[in-house]
Amino acid sequence: MEFLLTDIATGLKDISGYIYPNEFELHWGLLIVLYPYLTGLVAGAFMLASLERVFKVSALQPVYRLSLLSALAFLFVAPLPLLAHLGHPERSFEMFLTPHTPSAMAMFGFVYAWYLMVVLLLEIWFDYRKDMVIWSRAKKGLMKLVYGILSLGATDLSEKSIRFDNKIGKIITIIGIPSAFLLHGYVGFIFGSVKANPWWSSVLMPIVFLFSAIVSGIALILLIYMVTTMFRQKEISMPCLNKLAEFLLYAIIVDLSLELLDFIQRLYESEESITILSQMISSRLFISLIISQVLLGSVVPIVSLVWARFGKVPNEMRRMAYFIAAILVQIGIFSTRWNVVIGGQLFSKSLRGLTVYKVDLFGLEGILMSGFLLILPLIILYVLCKLLPPWPDSEAKLEYSSAENRR
Repeated sequence: MEFLLTDIATGLKDISGYIYPNEFELHWGLLIVLYPYLTGLVAGAFMLASLERVFKVSALQPVYRLSLLSALAFLFVAPLPLLAHLGHPERSFEMFLTPHTPSAMAMFGFVYAWYLMVVLLLEIWFDYRKDMVIWSRAKKGLMKLVYGILSLGATDLSEKSIRFDNKIGKIITIIGIPSAFLLHGYVGFIFGSVKANPWWSSVLMPIVFLFSAIVSGIALILLIYMVTTMFRQKEISMPCLNKLAEFLLYAIIVDLSLELLDFIQRLYESEESITILSQMISSRLFISLIISQVLLGSVVPIVSLVWARFGKVPNEMRRMAYFIAAILVQIGIFSTRWNVVIGGQLFSKSLRGLTVYKVDLFGLEGILMSGFLLILPLIILYVLCKLLPPWPDSEAKLEYSSAENRR
């Protein structure tokens, strides 16, 4: 009891103005910040893969399969922050058993299931089917059985069958593009449709979320590609890296422009909430919004990418600039999610006071739990890459002995 009173007294010192009693403790914490961040990485990585599959950007061939597996790995973890936040994850089954269609949050489970089962898993299966059949014939023991099960008994390797796989895979990718828009755009819709909160209520919120997702996904694949290539002791494809940097640069510019447009619109409307929002930006969110999101997460990466991509820079220096820019972008996008989720709860509904949010180290809403949820997709991706190598030099070739050909 004494510790609780001490925490309350400490928190009251940081509160300014007038707030209602139920606004002292924020209901959405770090886990809810992680949720849109992880889903954004999924949507962004898939959109990058679609550039090669649908729009024939051949320079991105080295990261096509890596993008798909990365999207799958992060999609597996994306709902975990929500389940952990529930306290009783088994309650989530009620959403599937008794769907409430008017609720955007209730419909998330169906959007998630569609994207996982129909889009990602199917596309990866059709893309890897030929390889899995070849590996099942070449491997021995347990891995032979694993690849045999994964191929689902579809062992036809004729040209007609492979062309069918490619055709269906392309169709699924085309379907997946609007599905990716829906997956992350709806997250922005959840916040943007809260009319009672002037920080969230904006018609641009879904679009801003979507483009920031594309930015974070491209930056993620750039980082993973550079790190995995280094550990594999292979040579990085500079055309691929340059193309990734170009798309990252264009996406950042569009994303920053949309955010500035949203901000200018709020200033122009000058509703009664503009005073408290200005106070919140200049005090509570100054570091996370002005420093982390705008300067470090947008302005510095734009300058770095323009200098490295279009300047006369040695490849070693160019790779270093790309790597640093991608890391700063991730910091900036995470800050964006923080500013939306946490920032929307820092000001009182009275529009006359500001509260605070303090992150714990332990517990479900703590830093350690959040760190684990950020590392877990990378562990899953490592396992997926071992099972289904995404590297172009690891692609299985149609080379059999005469005995295999007679099958």
